[in-house]
Amino acid sequence: MTVRVESKAGPYEVHISRDALEALPAQLEGANRVALIHSPPLEDVAHHVSGLLDGLEVLRIEVPDAEEAKTPGILAWCWDQLAEAGFTRNDVVVGLGGGTATDLAGFVAASWLRGVAYVSVPTSVLGMVDAAVGGKTGINLTAGKNLVGAFHEPRAVICDLSLLDSLPAAEVRSGMAEVIKCGFIADPQILRLVSDDLDDSLDVTSIRFAELVRRAITVKAEVVAADLTERTSIGADIGREALNYGHTLGHAIEARERFTLRHGEAISIGMVFMAEVSRRLLGLDDETAAMHRELLGGIELPLRYEQEAWPELRRLMSLDKKSRGSTLRLVGLSAQGRPRILADPDERVLEEAYASLA
Repeated sequence: MTVRVESKAGPYEVHISRDALEALPAQLEGANRVALIHSPPLEDVAHHVSGLLDGLEVLRIEVPDAEEAKTPGILAWCWDQLAEAGFTRNDVVVGLGGGTATDLAGFVAASWLRGVAYVSVPTSVLGMVDAAVGGKTGINLTAGKNLVGAFHEPRAVICDLSLLDSLPAAEVRSGMAEVIKCGFIADPQILRLVSDDLDDSLDVTSIRFAELVRRAITVKAEVVAADLTERTSIGADIGREALNYGHTLGHAIEARERFTLRHGEAISIGMVFMAEVSRRLLGLDDETAAMHRELLGGIELPLRYEQEAWPELRRLMSLDKKSRGSTLRLVGLSAQGRPRILADPDERVLEEAYASLA
């Protein structure tokens, strides 16, 4: 199955199946070289992908695993590899890996020669439903996550579900946090599918899981089509910023943990926090607020963080990309499927909501 992303930068398709890799060669027509950026655990998969690209010169660039790949030093090293290979604007960068690898590879493509073609091949749930679709690319700094980056849409996204078969259960749960987020902000059917069978929702070979991935990607595709570069104004439909539900506190926790905590685990805490903020400031009903804890806790994601960390987390939240000047902007919910911007929310309410996570 495919999901078409009608982006203003140009339409592209997300291929979703257990043999989606077969669609990759057709996305590379016209290229002489392919830079295949991947992490060490995916060496065998990278070898298999290289074998599919008969007739093309494949430059394999192995980068560190997880967030260690998203650094200025690794980015510069990738540029050096492309320079030595004589990489041109006719060539294509392919990002193979989880969300961190595709974030890095996308930024390499966006920045090399002011932009070359890019194809994303995510190998994690998080990569498929979040990082690979929508054109956001970037790297981390010590000061925070994704502070340097660019919008650069892929030519195509290849979501081969068979690549998830060996994924650790904790990584599947982490990715499912982003799926559940899509349910709260736009598609309540996702929440029903997860609630009806938690175990089947985490089974990467199940029909239910494939449908959850498709629905989450569809949510992101529709949001991105309307608002590629996150040009949201207060008081209007919030567009792409809706995708940041739970991310302001989540990113702050990740930064405090020096990116050693899984993204979905941090975002889970962030969503529970925002449900409590929304209940107090936007009139979110108690049932939906409680559903955050039921679903996220039901798949064994964390619901709380260190209480004494609040002052530092609040400082880190001010570095968030959604902030405007000194004004903090949060994404909240007034109801299921109705995300709203909270600009400069009451500090006492934020502190009270965080304390309620204890």
